[in-house]
Amino acid sequence: MIKDLTQYFGSNTFNDAVMRERLPLDVYLAMKKTIENGEELSIEIADVVANTMKEWAIEHGATHFTHWFQPMTGITAEKHDSFISKAPQGKILMEFSGKELIKGEPDASSFPSGGLRATFEARGYTAWDCTSPAFLREDSSSITLCIPTAFCSYTGEALDKKTPLLRSMEAIDKQAVRMLHLFGKNEVKHVNVCVGAEQEYFLIDREKYLKRDDLIFSGRTLFGAMPPKGQEMDDHYFGAIKERVLSFMHDLNEELWKLGIYAKTQHNEAAPAQHELAPIFNTVNIETDHNQLVMESMKKIAARHGLACLLHEKPFAGVNGSGKHNNWSLTTDTGENLMKPGSKPHENKQFLLFLAAVIKATDEHAELIRMASSCPGNDCRLGGAEAPPSIVSIFIGEQLEDILEQIVENGYATSSKSREKLSMGVTTIPYIKKDVNDRNRTSTFAFTGNKFELRMVGSSMSIADANTVLNTIVAESLSQMADELEDADDFDAAVTELICRTITEHKRVIFDGNGYAKEWVEEARRRGLPNKESYVDAIEALTFPNTIDVFTKHNVLSKAELEARSAINYELYAKTINIEARTMVEMASRKYIPAAIRYAKELADTINAVSIALDETEADNEREMLGECLELIGQARSAVKELEKNIADAALKGSEEEKALYFRRNVVKAMKDLRKPVDQLEMIVAAEYWPVPTYAEMIFEV
Repeated sequence: MIKDLTQYFGSNTFNDAVMRERLPLDVYLAMKKTIENGEELSIEIADVVANTMKEWAIEHGATHFTHWFQPMTGITAEKHDSFISKAPQGKILMEFSGKELIKGEPDASSFPSGGLRATFEARGYTAWDCTSPAFLREDSSSITLCIPTAFCSYTGEALDKKTPLLRSMEAIDKQAVRMLHLFGKNEVKHVNVCVGAEQEYFLIDREKYLKRDDLIFSGRTLFGAMPPKGQEMDDHYFGAIKERVLSFMHDLNEELWKLGIYAKTQHNEAAPAQHELAPIFNTVNIETDHNQLVMESMKKIAARHGLACLLHEKPFAGVNGSGKHNNWSLTTDTGENLMKPGSKPHENKQFLLFLAAVIKATDEHAELIRMASSCPGNDCRLGGAEAPPSIVSIFIGEQLEDILEQIVENGYATSSKSREKLSMGVTTIPYIKKDVNDRNRTSTFAFTGNKFELRMVGSSMSIADANTVLNTIVAESLSQMADELEDADDFDAAVTELICRTITEHKRVIFDGNGYAKEWVEEARRRGLPNKESYVDAIEALTFPNTIDVFTKHNVLSKAELEARSAINYELYAKTINIEARTMVEMASRKYIPAAIRYAKELADTINAVSIALDETEADNEREMLGECLELIGQARSAVKELEKNIADAALKGSEEEKALYFRRNVVKAMKDLRKPVDQLEMIVAAEYWPVPTYAEMIFEV
């Protein structure tokens, strides 16, 4: 039966349409005021909303509810409670109160806190984020009402990724509105951050996945030789989607559409077995929730199709890694996109000022952007031939670069390059109107016509951290600019002068060239741009004095909360590499080396048999193969011992920072030293002896 998408879209969300239909008018209007203006919600109103939400959920088959939150592990967490309560004569009632809707109490001691909570200090709170719709999650045998929440400690510190994101939204809302009022747009009451998060991922056969301990424990292959063909033919990108994958995508879309997620675009990505899903833009906290649901749904639905969804940034060495392009823009409650240049951007001083604010923020906090867009897995991807480098720069395009150059040289701009017609050279094909700028897929942070695209974010990550940083640092730029302009005698002249000065001071971060080129590394060094090649090296940006000043000024994160996040990130890195290293030791010791020894024995037996049956010189080829195999086995065994030693030494380091740095500088190198001989063994050991699926079997046989 063909389903009408317009009828079932959002059917599993307690959205505005459901509230308008089911809530009493006064309650609905009170909810709208809370959502749109941040007005406090009374417990009486919450009780009505909770009861209505419960009735709606039960009608759909739900028996339990959960406060769904995003701790600093990077994934989601939940504790389920049923709606039942005791009634006389052994009966039950189905109840859900406003108090239960507004507040939950999960154990705060078992989540990463960076020292904000001790083990014996267990109490924590989840608080309802009413701006993000509650939703029903359908699993194989149950339906659960999920209530998006923020998570904090007993003493009020943020223990999650949602709380600072919401705070940063308020910060940039306040400063952007303040700036717009200076431009005379007093009708604007709110500025929203809109984000679209493109999600890249791999799909492989689940049976093959379950035979790879490295994929199970770390999400990526720690060993593996390149197949004869990778992605060099460029025949997978935008190619015809395989039937099995398309069936997965169909079911994924249906689930996401029911959850009110605007899944829009799907296609094959550059690497074999790699794909992408892109949504329509949404308010940043809702898009953050939605992206978490996208990742969870991908994994769940892939399993139903006998597939495994890999979200790691580099699951296969030597082929394209996966990122999450974070498209960021600002829109007013009157419908204006503040990142839209207009037909004559050289005359649009408001746009140019907001553009200058973004450029200034990016230059002043480049290392913080690098940190917030990274995770241990992203170290395997950034700087490769498919991802932006670890150097943060901005691409603005030919048109805007020309305008800014005019402003810097003359103090003003007089023209904008206009769009041209493009002829395909075929009379039956109409002229195409070109964009004023080309795209630059090598840029870290690229302006793409009416938004900025941060291409650095890792595919497995929550987008909350990156957007919290972008919101906060741009809010600070706008705050400084507004402070200056509020005292200006001639506002128009002051705006022009401020744009000119800001661009002059921060133009070093603008780069329109090839970010993949080695020459850019040298050029960036000459410009004084930071190049943090490792995530570990970037973590310190969380506790830079200017970071603390900005985040505390705008009430996004306190000094203690920033220090806690720093400690958590160091700990996360150390634990991630420790798991990978121990997995490598186990796989090499229990699978690869024994398999190679068995093959070496077969070679030795063959040599003996040939020597007896024929002349000894007839076995020279086999002897050469045996010698090569035994040499590589010896190298692998020595590398295992060296890696084990480095793992043990890392455990002796004192602080989490010291451990993380040791893992980065010593253990990672030892891991590479072990991988090399094992991958070489894969190329010479007979296929029937090799104990795990190879790259060719995983990425081409879906």
